[in-house]
Amino acid sequence: MRKTLMQRFLNHVATVSVAIAVGTMLVPTIPVMAAAETTDSGTFVAPRTGANLNAPEAAQPYEKENTKKLLPGEPAEPAADTWGYDVKTGIFTHPKQMPDNEGPQPFNGSLPYLDQNQYIKNMKVEAFYPYVAGYGHSWQTSFDLDGRRYLYDYETNQYNLFDITDPKNAKLIKTKWFDSKVEHQFGPFNVKYNKTLDKNIAVQCYEVPRYGKITNKYENADEVKAIRDFQMLRGFRIYEVNGPNWSDWKVLSETPLDGSVYTKGTVQQGSGCQDIPVYSGDKYLFVAGAPDDTYSNTEYKTYLYSGAQLAYDISDPSNPKKLSTWSVPGQRKGEEADYNKNPRAGNKTSWMGSRMPLFIPKTVEQGGKYGYAAMGGLGFYIVDITDPANMKTVAHLDMPMAFTGTEGDNIDVSKIDTTGMVYFSGYPLSDDCHEPYKEIYAIDVRDPLNPKIANVMPRPTPPKDAPFTDYCQRRGSFGPKRSGYAAIQPGIPSQQYMPYSFYNAGVQIFDLKDSSNPTIAGYFVPKMSGEVTGEDGSKYMSDQSDPVHGTFVEWDRNLVWVFSGHGMYVLSTSLLGDPVTTMPKAGLQLDSKAKVTLDSQPFIKDGATLVPIRSIFENLGYTFRWDASMQMVTAKKDGSTIQLHVGNKEAFVNGDKKEMKVVPVNMDGHIYIPLQFIESATGYKSTWNQEQKTIMISTI
Repeated sequence: MRKTLMQRFLNHVATVSVAIAVGTMLVPTIPVMAAAETTDSGTFVAPRTGANLNAPEAAQPYEKENTKKLLPGEPAEPAADTWGYDVKTGIFTHPKQMPDNEGPQPFNGSLPYLDQNQYIKNMKVEAFYPYVAGYGHSWQTSFDLDGRRYLYDYETNQYNLFDITDPKNAKLIKTKWFDSKVEHQFGPFNVKYNKTLDKNIAVQCYEVPRYGKITNKYENADEVKAIRDFQMLRGFRIYEVNGPNWSDWKVLSETPLDGSVYTKGTVQQGSGCQDIPVYSGDKYLFVAGAPDDTYSNTEYKTYLYSGAQLAYDISDPSNPKKLSTWSVPGQRKGEEADYNKNPRAGNKTSWMGSRMPLFIPKTVEQGGKYGYAAMGGLGFYIVDITDPANMKTVAHLDMPMAFTGTEGDNIDVSKIDTTGMVYFSGYPLSDDCHEPYKEIYAIDVRDPLNPKIANVMPRPTPPKDAPFTDYCQRRGSFGPKRSGYAAIQPGIPSQQYMPYSFYNAGVQIFDLKDSSNPTIAGYFVPKMSGEVTGEDGSKYMSDQSDPVHGTFVEWDRNLVWVFSGHGMYVLSTSLLGDPVTTMPKAGLQLDSKAKVTLDSQPFIKDGATLVPIRSIFENLGYTFRWDASMQMVTAKKDGSTIQLHVGNKEAFVNGDKKEMKVVPVNMDGHIYIPLQFIESATGYKSTWNQEQKTIMISTI
């Protein structure tokens, strides 16, 4: 978000605790039962009762030296009687359009305090952790390593690293702040297991600052020059992940999007690499960004670039090869004739271009054909990615105008196989609903040549016991953010339920069983604010405008993580099933037989995938014998004998010596050996499917 640190924190507000902490559990606060009132003069009054008796005051509008002057072409605020809150009906009508604006903008109907209640339906708080990495925004990345699960919550200037193997007892392992004067900024990243290399590989993106260094490109040439001259890697790095902590990872390559060779202190063109890259662990990498300065046709005041979509071959992570760039006619200098066909052209407000990479439901390597692009005010696109070296437009859909705010940011493609729909949304940037509502559009893509808007997701409404009738009254931002980053969420997504972060409306779970009539099946709406600790150890009240800015779903453990301005919540829901609080069990797939559930989870160590030997050998028909005194395994089948020792790379197959990549280990009573040795010892092709958490063995 665009707020300065002074704007983020309400330093003058006293912190009031309204929830009882029990370990990491949070006992829900008492709901408000007293209804809001309207005086004879028509003034809205919200009584302070229950948890709100001592609730902090809500922020007042920022002081303005003089009336804001609109830029040529910038829309004026609509007439006051065409939008706003009706104190008689309790209904808020959003404006049709707005100029760029920020900060608290209360109206007659806004709560004068920060609501300290939480509201919950079909969800349960399993744990709460008072750690915050980003105020108004943060990314999440998760991966499994050495039999444990790790979670990063981070921004460009900081990360928090957690061990979440036991989600009810997560451990903060590392907090790191980045000093921009001497350190390169942090960035969004994705960690995936690379089968060819038998290693975890991370791809991390770096983008020029969106806020802070530039306030208005139309009036401040010096700020524009500062961005153009900013020294950083405008692209991505690839790492070998040899431990949970980023600072221990090995850099394999550094790739600027403009095709230059990166050296520290040089200036590159373009925006760099936007948001979390799309990488499945195989051959292809997809990123978003402006590869050079010609990609510049966009209205947004604080951003110079119009992001495109790029594909790379990273078969050799130390030498990425750019395959192609896909963009929309009108994004580049010299394409103004196409750009000016868009009704947003000249409004000095709209974001035009990508904010995130292509959304890809099925990888190219698995036979996937299409990627889906949210291109801001340029609309929705279906892109043929069959040949990543020649990405082509399949179809385009203009989306309804809804500026200010971000109009096209996220696409959820996880339900496409069952519903034929993808779900497209922008997100709000203004407080107090001082902008058009950002719908979540269900787009029917069953005919890729003719996508069409099928319907919209229902707009969340407060529970009846809330002291407000519309979430616009609750202060801060209201509207959808994202449904989580599909590239980093473990497990297979539910085909019926779609959690979505919703700022002051918490997380909302949409039921898509009837795709023509979606409903809200559950929600968790936390209190509006809480105490947080700054980098210097001082205490502040959290940013009121963005109480929930992100979700992360562990589909394989039926857990929903919610990231608020005052901490992280871990939630379960009966809609997804019983929560799993241990590492999820892996599967074993032998040829086309039914998948077998293993009693332990494979893990990666020292560049090798280690798998539980007993379960595998017994399912392959071997007899298994464990000699604890000698720490030796003996497996026999049809006259073939395999022998190995824990802690020793040497093994024997029918008396012939074979050397394993790493030594077998004994962990929690299970013997693990390198997966490659299964194939070497038995002759059966053996691979690990990280996404499905399944060992695949072919005996044919």
